[in-house]
Amino acid sequence: MKHSAAEILREYGPFPGADRVNGVTFDGQHVWFASGDKLSALDPASGKVQRSIDVASHAGTAFDGKHLFQIAEDRIQKIDPKTGRVISTIPAPGNGGDSGLAWHEGTLWVGQHRGRKIHQIDPETGAILRTIESNRVVTGVTWVDGELWHGTWEGDESELRHIDPRTGEVLEELNMPPGTAVSGLESDGGDRFFCGGGSSGKVRAVRRPRRGSAAGSGSGTPVDSTSK
Repeated sequence: MKHSAAEILREYGPFPGADRVNGVTFDGQHVWFASGDKLSALDPASGKVQRSIDVASHAGTAFDGKHLFQIAEDRIQKIDPKTGRVISTIPAPGNGGDSGLAWHEGTLWVGQHRGRKIHQIDPETGAILRTIESNRVVTGVTWVDGELWHGTWEGDESELRHIDPRTGEVLEELNMPPGTAVSGLESDGGDRFFCGGGSSGKVRAVRRPRRGSAAGSGSGTPVDSTSK
């Protein structure tokens, strides 16, 4: 397994009215972050919040190319980002112990925080399709270019982990600086990860490791899990 120090490219926030960041996702233009009672759209170029949606947002956030998905306690809400309307809800697999959230190839991937698991679920029913075991607390999930990554946060230690989606084996770790929380993880489809910063109220951009000639090439489809 490869270990390296995470390279933080930029910090955003903290933001007025947002005491913490619970989840993050990227819609191809904005980084949406969950802060408890609202979802806010951050312009990663200017660092400014463009708009917010009043909605319960307690953990991970995801985007499927059209709709936002947001964990709120023991359920996952499907949200129209244009109107802010909650279109539907499904049960979350961790019954309130859920964290990160990601969209990948037609399904949702949900981190179960202290359960140390990642579930692939049906986005229409919430039915669990498969489960990956982790040996660390899961605090964010994302896919990029066929790679599954998740965040961890235990005590003062946080990591971004690239894992084998078939076995859960850890292939690579990016170690965040001590005391830097990860509460939500998202890729921009290219060379950046966005990480929620928990009670710091910050969002951080972290460099994604290069992949030879494919470095910087996006998957073409925005994805999460936080996040959360």
